[in-house]
Formats: sequence, C-alpha cells, structure tokens
Amino acid sequence: MTDDAQKTADPSPSEPRPPTAVPRPDPRGATGRTRRSVLRGGVLAAAVAGLELLGQSSVIPSRNAALAATGGDGAVQAPPLPDIQFDIADFIAPVTDVDGVQVQFGPVHTLFVTARLLRPPTRIDQVKLTGALAAIERAYPFNPAGVFTFLAYGLPYFGRLPGGLQGPLVSAHMPRLRSAAHRYVLEEAVPGPTDVSPANRGIVKRRFHVPVSIEGNDLLLTLRSDHAAHLQDVLRWLGGSQTLAGRPQPSPPLSDLLSFTSARAMFTQIGLPRKLADDASLPYAFMVNPRSPMWMGFADQQTAATAAADGVTFRGSGLTTAKPGSYFDHGAVQHLSHVLMDLQQFYDVDDAGVPGDDASFTERVQYMFRSTPPPSPGNADQITDGGGPAFLPNTFQGTDDALLSAQGRGTPDGEHRIGHLSCLQRSSRTADGRPLHVRMDGPGYSSMDVPDGSAQPKLEFTVFVPSADFFATMRTHQASLDLAAAHGVPEEENGLERFLTATRRQNFLTPPRRHRAFPLVEFC
Repeated sequence: MTDDAQKTADPSPSEPRPPTAVPRPDPRGATGRTRRSVLRGGVLAAAVAGLELLGQSSVIPSRNAALAATGGDGAVQAPPLPDIQFDIADFIAPVTDVDGVQVQFGPVHTLFVTARLLRPPTRIDQVKLTGALAAIERAYPFNPAGVFTFLAYGLPYFGRLPGGLQGPLVSAHMPRLRSAAHRYVLEEAVPGPTDVSPANRGIVKRRFHVPVSIEGNDLLLTLRSDHAAHLQDVLRWLGGSQTLAGRPQPSPPLSDLLSFTSARAMFTQIGLPRKLADDASLPYAFMVNPRSPMWMGFADQQTAATAAADGVTFRGSGLTTAKPGSYFDHGAVQHLSHVLMDLQQFYDVDDAGVPGDDASFTERVQYMFRSTPPPSPGNADQITDGGGPAFLPNTFQGTDDALLSAQGRGTPDGEHRIGHLSCLQRSSRTADGRPLHVRMDGPGYSSMDVPDGSAQPKLEFTVFVPSADFFATMRTHQASLDLAAAHGVPEEENGLERFLTATRRQNFLTPPRRHRAFPLVEFC
C-alpha cells in the first residue's frame, strides 16, 4: 500500500491540490506479456485507455476522514467492512459545508463494467470469484485511496439458476413487494416516459435522438477510487496481467466464464467538468460553473438528497418482505443508465457560443430545482461562469410542490413550469421528507452511443432503491407528463427532460457483501 493509501480524507473541494505521485505497477505482467496484448483491445482495454485522460485531468484530493478506530488496546483498527456493499459513508470524506450547503464527496473515479455469462457459474466459480475480490481488497484497501468494489446481478443471471426466475431456488430467496407479494423486488427496467422508444411515440430529442436499449447483462462490477491508476491496474489484472498493485498475483480465469460488454467511466470533482469543457473547446464551456462537480453547473452531492444506506435495503426500507437474516436482507436494487446530455440546448448557445433568450441562470436553476420560488436569483452577470452559485440546498417542499408550479401557483409571473427536483420529490421521499434512495451518479465524457462517434458529456446514472417498482414510479414522476398535460406546461418549461437522452437502462440486484460472489450458487 502506498503512503497516500494510508491517508484519510476531506476533499477541500474549493482548493484542489496537485496530483499525488503514486507508484504505477510495472507495465509487464509476470509472464512478460504487455498488458495491452493481454487485454486484446477489448472492453477492458478501452476502459483502461479512457481512464487515462480522466486521470491526467483530475487531482487526487487530500482527505481527513476518520477511517480508522482505536481498539481497546490502543491499536488503530480499520472499521469492519459493511455487509451493505454500497454503504461507504464512513469510509469517505466527512460531511463538509460548501457555501452553506452540506455535501459529501465520494471517490473521484467510478467505473461501471457490465458482463454476460458464457455459461452458468458453478460452486468452483463462486469460490474463485470470492478469492479474486479478496485479492483486490488486500492489494487496495476499502477506502478512496484504495478501491471500493461492488457486484450486482441482472435478471438474466437469476434466470440461469436451476428452475429459472420462477423456480424454487430463486422464489424461495428473492424478496417481494410488501404491497404486491406476487412481484419480485427485481424487475427489468422499462423505458422512461421521455425516452426515445416505440412505447413513447411523439418523443423527439433535438440533438441526440437515440432509442433506449434495455440491456441484458448478467453482472455489473462497480469500481471506485480517487486514483484512476488503481482502477486501471485492477482492470488489467482482470484481463490477465498476473500482477496486482505491483506484485505478482495470478489473474482470475475469466475467459471461459465472462464476456465483458461495456465499461463506463464516471468522475466527480469540483471544477473537472469545466476543465474538460475548456480543453475540448465546447461552445458553452464559458457557462459551466468552474466550481461545479456536474456538467449542468449545479452540485448534486447534498447530504439532504440521499438516504442512509440501510434505509434503502430490502430489509431496512420496510417496503419488501425481506426479514433480518434472510439471504438478501442487506441487498437493494441498483438501476444503471447511460445518458447523453444536450448541454448546448441546456445552456442555450449556438455553435459559435452566442447565448440565446433562455441562457440565463434564473432559467436554468428553475429547470433543475423549482419555480416555487427559484432557490437563487443568481449573479448580475447571468451567463459567465454559470451566472450563479453551484451549491444550492436540496430542499423538500412537499410532494405537491411540482403540482403547484405546474398550476402556476407561486411561480414568477404565474408561469406554468416544472422543476426537475420538485418532480422527483413527488415519490422519492417519505411523507416526512426522508429520501428513499442512494444516488451515485456523476459526469462522464465518452463517445459511447453518440451517433457521430464524437466524445460528448454524459450523465452516468446509478441509484440504489428498495425495488425496481419504486424506481419506475420515481422515473415517471421525474418526467411528470401527467402534470404537464393537465395544467398546460409547455415542453420547454418541463424540467430537464428535453436535454437528456437515456440510451441504455438495466436493473440489477446488489446482494449483501456476504453473498456478493455469484449469489445462490452454493445451493445448486
């Protein structure tokens, strides 16, 4: 472990520090073959290359979180690893205040790697995967300076188990909805109401009119770290480098078991979207807030916007039949989608970067948040550097907030307008305002699914929720086409929907840590 890997965290988000030097493993594996040749130019090789740009553009934060506890003998001990795989709040930066808003930043880099099984996994495969995950965590500790590793499984995986989805094995262990006991918590994703799909005739996207694909992957591997080089090293090892963290380590035999289908890099760091926009000379670059961690210029890391991990699990949410001690008690549904962002339309600039009538901060902040009232009037200069603050409170104003703004009650000039946040809050929280989801989304920048093959800003979106049904309802409310139709809200005043094109969606089940390696296979 490097010296940096032993530091603990506080992102000091407004003053990024120079990149910390970390030793890079020898580029040749134990067998003498280069890693590039081992990866054979496939999905993992592309992911390694994609992380290179982000690693060069980002900085490694200095963190001061209390990631270790003192035992009774005075020895410093790492906290126990959570059975809820995605429960990393105690392992990352503490909550901090930015411009009066409480936020918490996760690792800078996240990689989503999807795969399909070439055959049903066996008990031997389960043992080998358990060993591979343990090897990663020995080489790279479970913290931002090391690597966080999560595994989740799609419906195709469970369909491969003896008896299939409706067989006795899956049926006996898969939690169900408490409100509808005939339905599993895991159901396949469906096109959102404003996705490009035969199910949504009439939906047209101005710049990226790309149909959504409901993917059929068996497995989703999520890797997170402040160090892009660590994620690259893990990918190379999975691809057969035989070396991990600079030491010989036999790579897991995956060639006859898995086919990797995609890799999507996400980054979250203050100022990084603006830096990439400047470097690429994007026409709206001068309008991206230089302090924002997100492409649209507003932070999305408010602590008030996410639940505690236990509150969204099958057991903890109270919305499913899972009981303490049941096989998937600490599990949750993970939705993954890949979203193209029409930022030129969002910022309302032409190809030469000339702003239009809807380019002002006061317009954009209402699209993102709400109009009852807008959370900030912005700066005197409404255009340059975003025209207003990046960090604004994620305030819950009741489940009828979107309805009131759709009716024009309390909005500027009585306009019928709907804000993205107010729409989500129709069903994303409990009656007393507690969120029922853990979001882990962030910016991306790649050519995946872009019609002309160019690199474009993306939203790499993932969220942990108690059930697929819960997410489907929340996504329908995000669009709020019902309110728009009932109260005459023009398309150009309806949140963020016209700026976003989801090209891929899939739901996965994230099992508890104790069952993360090919769940249920031990019963086969």
